[in-house]
Amino acid sequence: MIAAIFPGQGSQKPGMGQSLYEGSAAARAVFDEISESLHTDVAKLCFESDEETLRATQNAQMALFTCGVAAYRALQETGINAAFFAGHSIGEYSAHVCAGNIPLEIGVMLVRKRGNVMAEAGTIAPGSMAAVLGLDSDAIKVALAKVNGVVVVANDNCPGQVVISGEIAAVEAAGPVLTEAGAKRVLPLNVSGAFHSPLMMEPSKQMARTLSNVDFAFGKPVYSNVTAETVENPNIWNELLEQQLRGTVRWTETVQNMVGDGVTRFIECGVGNVLCGMIKRIDSTVTSTAVFDMDSLNNATA
Repeated sequence: MIAAIFPGQGSQKPGMGQSLYEGSAAARAVFDEISESLHTDVAKLCFESDEETLRATQNAQMALFTCGVAAYRALQETGINAAFFAGHSIGEYSAHVCAGNIPLEIGVMLVRKRGNVMAEAGTIAPGSMAAVLGLDSDAIKVALAKVNGVVVVANDNCPGQVVISGEIAAVEAAGPVLTEAGAKRVLPLNVSGAFHSPLMMEPSKQMARTLSNVDFAFGKPVYSNVTAETVENPNIWNELLEQQLRGTVRWTETVQNMVGDGVTRFIECGVGNVLCGMIKRIDSTVTSTAVFDMDSLNNATA
């Protein structure tokens, strides 16, 4: 079975989505509908913005959401449909739209709100994040327990690649502790806040108020970042997406559970192939391909 997966913040880059916009009517329709909903030219944002502009949280999230949905619609245009869906952080919103849980215009509204509250997070609760290489999640949690202040595992991406998040001083103090515990490298990330940590409590409350007005349908299965599983009751998606802002993205477990449920092929839809690289480290028995332009679309459907 095929799973469609959608990347998170950090994958954005200038020119993203332009090839699909020009070569796929289905992808172009997504860009046009989102631009109309936002009253902003999202194609111009994706195609003409420089790296600094796209790095801004609210811009990165809307661009990634747009390109994720556009890439999947282009894939569908060729006759390929996924049975399961998952997204890494902001990618989960693309997953919900493509799975049929929410309409595109609702996804746009939620992503705009999420981008805004996360962009403001750095002023509400200053924090930072760092990538930890060469140490597994359990060992990192043990090491972080020795650090004063708030610092937690934010993203369990794949074996040997975990991201921590929290108070600036605590993240800095965690570096030597993690190195002593066996980490090969601890690399600070250029972000505006401590995403996926308890410092996101206020932004998550703001997001909860917006999510409370949304009704989720029961489309195809989507795996939650918070639980690494699908849900039986779509009414709990509101709470899970609110928790996602301050909870760990359990990507390793998500992929493992998808494989356990019968997924044999992953197609990363959006920008680049970061998730494909993670999947290879999580389970080498499955195949993964990325769709982010017309060449990669043709390769995925060959």
